[in-house]
Amino acid sequence: MGFGQLRVGLVGTGPWASTVHAPGLAEHPGTVLSAVWSRRPEAAQSLAQVHDAVPTTDLDELFEQVDALAFAVPPAVQAEIAPRAAAAGKHLILEKPIAADLAGAQRLAAAVTEAGVASLVMLTLRFSQQTREWLDGVTQAGGWRGGGARWLSGALLGGRYATSAWRQDPAGGALADIGPHAFDLLDAALGPITGVLAAHRGENDLWQVLLAHEGGATSTATLTLRLPVQPTVAEVAVYGEQGYRTLSRSGTAAEAYTALLDDFAAMVASGTTTHPCDVHRGVHLARIIDQARALAG
Repeated sequence: MGFGQLRVGLVGTGPWASTVHAPGLAEHPGTVLSAVWSRRPEAAQSLAQVHDAVPTTDLDELFEQVDALAFAVPPAVQAEIAPRAAAAGKHLILEKPIAADLAGAQRLAAAVTEAGVASLVMLTLRFSQQTREWLDGVTQAGGWRGGGARWLSGALLGGRYATSAWRQDPAGGALADIGPHAFDLLDAALGPITGVLAAHRGENDLWQVLLAHEGGATSTATLTLRLPVQPTVAEVAVYGEQGYRTLSRSGTAAEAYTALLDDFAAMVASGTTTHPCDVHRGVHLARIIDQARALAG
């Protein structure tokens, strides 16, 4: 372990944990992957072995070995474990949505605040260089009246996330899985989302959500993971006095995760606990999801 490297434990061993988190943590200069936790001993053993980490099925043992935890588990599991980790003084890299419901998100944020630990939510799109430059340009220009996000994918029709139980659950699906990305970018581009004006869930778990922003702008989000669209459409647009500007998803998840780890390591090193994508962002997004669900009935 290098000087000042953060010892990070990975909670979860699924496809996202093994393809993005584990290699990202192992290869980043500011972090070392110290331990891997799973409820299934063979899964923990298998992933830990690849990265010379310690496998464990015991949370207390996990907490003893690390300074921070990265989560790659379903929202309900994260909401159960992460507050305990915060209380044990561990900094947190959280998956989105940060909990299965708004109450769980608020409990998690309260635990993080009380413990005074750093937190970041895996809003990977926000950390890509292209997104950062686009948002800088959009916010400097100002004068936007509206915008929209479209994320149309067949990810739940087949492939490595198609067996994900929480994503297949009607309470999860597109709204909970890709909704946080869409709402986060619209909010960052057009100003804070103050409420959901309308929401509809149609066939193929196709969501249409109308949002109100501080300052009077409105935006729409169209979301589904159950349409055979190839390649996936994932784009955000804003329009107003400065014309029309679009952002399409670019770069890899690995590149975005590296940028996230840069910010995370810097936060921990400097004792900073606030960030545009910290746990409170997770609560804000959970509130939007909660309102959309309620309006869609």
